[in-house]
Amino acid sequence: MSFRAASLGFAYGLRDVSFELPERGLIAIAGPNGAGKSTLLGVMAGLRSPYRGSCVYKNVEVSAWKRRDFARRVAFLPQAVKIEFPFTVEEVVMMGRTPYARGWLESSSDHSAVEHALEIADASGFRDRDFRTLSGGERQRVILASALAQEPETLLLDEPTTFLDLKHQLSMYHLLADLAQKLLVVSVTHDLNLALQFSSRILILDQGRLAGEGATAQVLTADCIHQVFGVHAQVHSGPPPFINYEA
Repeated sequence: MSFRAASLGFAYGLRDVSFELPERGLIAIAGPNGAGKSTLLGVMAGLRSPYRGSCVYKNVEVSAWKRRDFARRVAFLPQAVKIEFPFTVEEVVMMGRTPYARGWLESSSDHSAVEHALEIADASGFRDRDFRTLSGGERQRVILASALAQEPETLLLDEPTTFLDLKHQLSMYHLLADLAQKLLVVSVTHDLNLALQFSSRILILDQGRLAGEGATAQVLTADCIHQVFGVHAQVHSGPPPFINYEA
């Protein structure tokens, strides 16, 4: 197991949540607005404390990890990143190498990791551009590349398709599914169709509590969608599987 939570809670947005996640695979976290999705991801990323209960990564409590060691294993992709200074795309991606920094100079390993991350995120074509001039979708790909430059074992993403059009939403999830062959990828999403099509497991939160957890196709049923989201839907097994929402 990678992450293991037991009776996990936070001052706001999270109550008595327990689950175990595997070493690899694409895991979706879904739920209505205010359900606690981002709060849960923040606790897992070591960004929200103190928390109640237990949240363990690789048999060590998240709060007990040394920050540098944790950052070499777990990368976090927020919904949006605001950078006010004139950094190029390549410089922003190089920031992902911070957990490996030894002095002021980048190593050959740093440059190799950045090159590989730019290629994976399809951001090499604008590596010399000012980050501030990029579209929302381009920025999201650059921040993903920065996270990948950490060479993590686990990738945590908070709504990674927020600023992407339909084509690039699908492209992003195809990429995440590919990465999940070797990494644990945990992604918060509002799009249940993306979760159903691409994720192997899902955590559904409702009012800070875990309303469902397990294999996506088994958990994301019409009854669950109605109970948690208040929407009538039909779930089709596919392929590909999809959800048809009813008016």
